[in-house]
Amino acid sequence: MAIFTTNLVHSMRNALHTKLHMAARVAALSSSLAIAGVGAGTLTASDASAQVLIPTAPQSQPLVLKGATIHTVTKGTITNGTIVMDRGKILAIGGPEVATPRGAKVVDYTGKHIYPGLIDAYSTVGISEIGAVDVSNDVNELGDFNPNVRPDVAVNAESRHIGTTRSAGVLVSFATPGGGLISGLSSAISLEGWTWEEMSMKGAAALNVNWPDPNGRPRRGGGGPPPGFGGRPQPVPKTYAEQVEEIRNFFGEARAYRDAVKSGQPVRTDTRYAAMIPALNGDIPVVVAAETMSQINDAITWAKQEGVKLVIRGGRDALQVASRLKAESVPVILTSTMSAPPRSDDGYDEAYSTPAALYKAGVKFAIAGEGNALYSYRLPWDAGVAVAFGLPEEEALKAVTINAAEFMGVADKVGSLEVGKEATLIITTGTPLDMTSNVIQSYIQGREIDMNDIQKQFFKKYLEKINQQKKKIAS
Repeated sequence: MAIFTTNLVHSMRNALHTKLHMAARVAALSSSLAIAGVGAGTLTASDASAQVLIPTAPQSQPLVLKGATIHTVTKGTITNGTIVMDRGKILAIGGPEVATPRGAKVVDYTGKHIYPGLIDAYSTVGISEIGAVDVSNDVNELGDFNPNVRPDVAVNAESRHIGTTRSAGVLVSFATPGGGLISGLSSAISLEGWTWEEMSMKGAAALNVNWPDPNGRPRRGGGGPPPGFGGRPQPVPKTYAEQVEEIRNFFGEARAYRDAVKSGQPVRTDTRYAAMIPALNGDIPVVVAAETMSQINDAITWAKQEGVKLVIRGGRDALQVASRLKAESVPVILTSTMSAPPRSDDGYDEAYSTPAALYKAGVKFAIAGEGNALYSYRLPWDAGVAVAFGLPEEEALKAVTINAAEFMGVADKVGSLEVGKEATLIITTGTPLDMTSNVIQSYIQGREIDMNDIQKQFFKKYLEKINQQKKKIAS
């Protein structure tokens, strides 16, 4: 009995200690939420219904945004500015003197900032959902040569990643396939719409080539069952030279196909070769994924021989070939600017400081994410870390707006705030490259989009759990 009584006392004491500890944690979290400006109300029916994002209808009346500081990116900054939007386009931009059209809706954003929507030049938003669930990913195709793959037709307009990406100010992305040596085309998409047709801006924006690694292991051909499956003999691994030769041969075959079609010769239709024609003609760039110095150098030499418009993506060692990149006018889409040093002898800030060093060297570049849909919302901070390590803020902003738009061929539509361009922009409390700033509203082609997303929904849900727990403890 004594032992039972002692155990009971200990149990009651532990239970009381746990309850008090939980109460303290709840109080501390509630205080933090109050400082952050989050209300302590309950989860309402409207919050629950908002869990399904509803695309906004196309702009039906003129819209005027007044009072904010406008950062045009290409034509300076306008204080106490005015933007007039109608039918998804920017009609006028200037100061308070800009006239308000009849019947326009006027929104006062005094004290706020207006920037063009950010652009992710390397993304899988809409074509990748859950990494561990194969059927929710439509990024990699079987085989080494799939230039006809166009990802915009596979975009899932209901993807949860769209909401979280837009909340960070990223309103345009380039859906990019992967796998093989020629993985397919990048598609420019606006992150608003009911279907992929509404979201697609440019289905064939760039051709993607994955340059082989000369220092990597010999690779086997893409597609098919694993080596030795079902008693099948294992194919001989392909060397670096063999893979490069395969790329050259495929481009040569596509060029012959183009010339035959152009001359009027009867040829059997081949969608793979047909998809290559815009790249061969220089109408769209060839984006080559290359990280090391040897890969980048070999890709530049190859592109000159092929006569194609080259963009390097990845560019981990771009600084080591900066003089050649500048001399050859080859732009770079930098990825993984927040990554750890890849080699033991690299400095801790290797990735962080590369953008500033490339800027000083005169190399044009954009900054993109890692091609992971889950982390596309980090794009502003991928550029922001470069500012912390020496890159001028205006150049970092260009790297996620106009530079990306120019490299990928959509600068006539987005990337800066100019008359005639799409009314795709964000309203912020400060620079979007700073984590302490908030994107309070976004407009895509003049549409005032729903700013809800799955992360905000879960925040409200579990805040309600805390509020209920507080009431339970208090009682």
